[in-house]
Amino acid sequence: MRIHPIDLVIVVVYLLGITGLGMWFRRGSQDAREYFLGGRTAPWWALAFSIVATETSTLTIIGIPAIAYGGNLTFLQLVFGYLVGRVLIVLLLLPGYFRGEFFTAYALIENRFGVRARAVAATTFLVTRAVAEGVRVSAIALVISVVLGTSERLAVLVVIALTVLYTLEGGMKAVIWTDVAQLLLYLTGSAVTFGVLLHRIPGGWSEVTSVAAAAGHKLQVFDFSFHWATKYTVWSGVIGGAFLTMASHGTDQTIVQRLLAARDQRDGRRALLASGVIVLVQFTVFLLIGVLLYVFAQHSPLLAAGERSDRVLPLFLVREMPVGWAGLLLASIVAVAMSNASGSLNSLAASSILDFSRLRGQAGEPGDFLRRSRRMTLVWGLVLMAFGFVRWGPLLEAGLTVAALPLGSLLGLFLLGTLDRRANARGAMAGMLVGLVTILWVLRFTAVAFTWYVMIGSCVTLVVGALISRVVGEKQRAVSA
Repeated sequence: MRIHPIDLVIVVVYLLGITGLGMWFRRGSQDAREYFLGGRTAPWWALAFSIVATETSTLTIIGIPAIAYGGNLTFLQLVFGYLVGRVLIVLLLLPGYFRGEFFTAYALIENRFGVRARAVAATTFLVTRAVAEGVRVSAIALVISVVLGTSERLAVLVVIALTVLYTLEGGMKAVIWTDVAQLLLYLTGSAVTFGVLLHRIPGGWSEVTSVAAAAGHKLQVFDFSFHWATKYTVWSGVIGGAFLTMASHGTDQTIVQRLLAARDQRDGRRALLASGVIVLVQFTVFLLIGVLLYVFAQHSPLLAAGERSDRVLPLFLVREMPVGWAGLLLASIVAVAMSNASGSLNSLAASSILDFSRLRGQAGEPGDFLRRSRRMTLVWGLVLMAFGFVRWGPLLEAGLTVAALPLGSLLGLFLLGTLDRRANARGAMAGMLVGLVTILWVLRFTAVAFTWYVMIGSCVTLVVGALISRVVGEKQRAVSA
């Protein structure tokens, strides 16, 4: 299903325009501080928008409506956990990031447990972010292949090439301000999509509630039952979502880099908390769009038998939206993905260069970091392109599962360093290893939902790390005596 030529022109012009905007910021990226942190000049509200754009992505825009289309609104319980997690980050982790001139989250780990612990934490981030971003790149390919009727591989090549171009040139300033532009556009586009859908459904909202009631619990938000295997309940949402957010927003360099780019701790706190409010609003809209798509499909089918539900929103935009609007909305979806990928590329480059520099015995000249980081951005672009060629399962949950596996042990490491003064490097590394092995065992041999993975991994890492630190500490004291 190809889009109207006018819509195609809008998509192409928008992609080229956003790429040009990103490249315009090259003139301000003259050293590592500018390239990685944007010179710490961005206002808190721009950082809040950038945080939301980073955690949203095309994966979320097409995946969240697909969840509601095939199920109900219980995913929103996870978003409530996102809000709790942000508050805990402000209380536990954020103060540590502003006690020095840090460029990455893992410099904090070096201060606490040494250079090798920093390298282990950074490696965990690099692997996790690269694979998770690969799932998101697949979502880009899915949208473009639906829109243009091209192969998914060609879509990956085009989008990643443009993203690498402006990220390599513009650095973090380009990432932040393109995020702002794209967030405003896709939020507007989401509101328009909601309005058009509601208008196109015969009977409007009364028909929505009627069909939803007949489908059974289609508008259900809360599930107070407790089952380890159920993905979305109040307990797995609030508790599991809080741990997931503490890990993704408190230890993942992609988000932490936005916090480090704030002018001070107060601005970082305001940006993080404000982003939670925006996320709650936008996820509510995305889920309701999924319900409306389900009701609309009862009158005018969208998916063929056996077709992936992830395709339902792109298909609606191509087939049903007025000419002009469809192109703008599709462009915003693809551009958000580009913005998201650009943030990941900048963070992957920063961590690759900075977190391993002392381990390799390299000098910390800012100009040298800048040159090498641009080359590293290109390398990671090729890596993401390769992961984008992989065929994943249901996109949103695949991305969340991939991220959840190692993030639990990473969060446990940060909590151990923050909460336990007696913890040492040996205990921390042992705790991380046991935490990761535990999660892999849970994934392989149990039916526990992915929403619990980060909590389980972080708690095991924290407890084992604390215990082994004390055992090692006692032995060292005994030898010294």
